[in-house]
Amino acid sequence: MAAPKLNPPFRAEHLGSLLRPDYILEARKKFDENEVTAEQLKELEGKAIKDAIKMQKEVGLKSLADGEYSWTYFYDGFFDHLEGFTGEHCNSYGCSMSWYVPDIRAFLAENTKPAGTTLCTGKIKHVKSGYLPQFEELKKFKNIKMTLDAPEWYFYPGGEHAYDRSVYANDEEHFNGIAAAYRTELEILYNAGCRNVQIDDPLLAYFCDVSMLKGIKEDGVDPADRLDAYIRLYNNCLRDRATKCPELVVGLHLCKGNFRHSMHFSEGGYEHIAIKLFNQINVDAYYLEYGTERADTFDALQDLPKNKTVVLSLITSKFPELENIDDLEKRVHEAAKAMASRSRETEEEVLQRI
Repeated sequence: MAAPKLNPPFRAEHLGSLLRPDYILEARKKFDENEVTAEQLKELEGKAIKDAIKMQKEVGLKSLADGEYSWTYFYDGFFDHLEGFTGEHCNSYGCSMSWYVPDIRAFLAENTKPAGTTLCTGKIKHVKSGYLPQFEELKKFKNIKMTLDAPEWYFYPGGEHAYDRSVYANDEEHFNGIAAAYRTELEILYNAGCRNVQIDDPLLAYFCDVSMLKGIKEDGVDPADRLDAYIRLYNNCLRDRATKCPELVVGLHLCKGNFRHSMHFSEGGYEHIAIKLFNQINVDAYYLEYGTERADTFDALQDLPKNKTVVLSLITSKFPELENIDDLEKRVHEAAKAMASRSRETEEEVLQRI
């Protein structure tokens, strides 16, 4: 078994999008109303990114990210630059989406219009990297971590409408097209100097959500089979890493949602998917949310293999109160104890992978 990859990930990591400054929100509103040019908006985004990098350095973070200020949504940057996909707007009454999906359900419960979706309407082809310009702007800084969209993101809510059946005969063919494009994207970033990526995937966390699993079953799909298909897609996306991107560190962030006013999308502990999540997906590190009671206990970490690391999201921006340092230390040791219970390591050895 290979040794775990360390530094990155580092002892302290920032996960997820940073809150947009008011001047960015105002500029995007004016851009939508044709009152601000794309160049003016980019200049303001650049200022916000520079400030975000400065802040991360000042607090001592070694892994730096841009706060995802370049995107309207965290999942921008990949599918919107592929040939073969078409955007679809949604209203409160319907579009080609599965309404049991936790984020869609949460939006409707708050009387908020879903952001829309993107459907595969033609053969998938990688024609342009949406992430490369962003990385080129950032790589003057050391230890840049690029955040990427999950490969199954638009399949998940689209369900039976996710792709045109006259283009792809079945899900596996469709996923093969996505995986080929994803491999190209990773190779482009790697050749430009990128060595650390974090895939942001709320969708895998949804398999911990009872109501979502119920909705999948009502659609006539076995949730276990669907999860297996997503795992195969991930490994297909990453299959050339050893030969074409040998120094690339890949982390998987299972986010449970942090929309406006701390709206979350899913609940439930990781133990529902831990064995497959930790042992079958070929990534190096897991960024797991433990900042609220939504993640339950650390028992799932018993299934984390010795060649993988975990970053525990114990400090959350969802609430204004600061966490107690003694409580944080106690929770880290609780996690280490859970990991050591099956790995035959000491807690001190396990702590090197946290």
